[in-house]
Amino acid sequence: MEKPKKRSKLRAKCGMLYYKTKRKIKWIGMRKSFAKQRAEESLPCLQFTHRTPLLRKLRDVDMVLQYNKITNLKLAAKKVNGIVVKPGETFSFWYLVGKTSARKGYKEGMILKSGKIDKGIGGGMCQMTNLIYWMTLHTPLTVIERYRHGYDVFPDAGRTQPFASGATCFYPHLDLMIKNETDRPYQLLLEVGEEYLTGAWMSDVPPACYYEIHEKNHEMRAEFWGGYSRHNELYRKTFDLQGRFLKEEFIVANDAIMMYPPFLAAENDHGAYDK
Repeated sequence: MEKPKKRSKLRAKCGMLYYKTKRKIKWIGMRKSFAKQRAEESLPCLQFTHRTPLLRKLRDVDMVLQYNKITNLKLAAKKVNGIVVKPGETFSFWYLVGKTSARKGYKEGMILKSGKIDKGIGGGMCQMTNLIYWMTLHTPLTVIERYRHGYDVFPDAGRTQPFASGATCFYPHLDLMIKNETDRPYQLLLEVGEEYLTGAWMSDVPPACYYEIHEKNHEMRAEFWGGYSRHNELYRKTFDLQGRFLKEEFIVANDAIMMYPPFLAAENDHGAYDK
């Protein structure tokens, strides 16, 4: 991987304006196909469910930012929970949620900026897009747009999913888009509880198969410019309801610059590693 380039503030501002404009034009062209209908009652058949803890003890991260994140997630969930993606429609996270501003009640949460922990209004949305992406991989729905962080900021302490199995987001140009190419409706449910962010994909018929996500060709490399990078490939195995293997398909290749030493000595009392 190439060494990260430092952009001037003017270059960064111009880039943001360019990609914001590009995104708005794309939304205009796709607006008729976007999922917009929300249903109060859930569809009857569970396709896949998952949950992630709302609070984590992270080194050098103010816990206030995580409590603010919970507020942000609750506001976003109101826009997304119950959305029905009909056959041929596309789910767009940012099209539904909109810009996260202080005027709407969003608070400063943790964000990642150029591989460093920072804070910003509406921070923490990545937890929701991570969850939605992971659940979607366990359904017949098709992910047509997804991004991940170019930096791997935290080591694997407590990781239960393969590296890079989430989806980052940044309004408006880093979006998560999911298309329903099946002949059945799918409904997304999200709940911000006391301890967990919980999600589920529902439909009007039971699932016809189930899926397992795994990684291949995982490696960490020492780069010529002095840093380290991390790489892997994600694959999905499909099984019928009797457990018979049906097929394996490639999902995505991931590359990221590591922001921590690849060889860590000891785990501390908080489940993180000391440098």
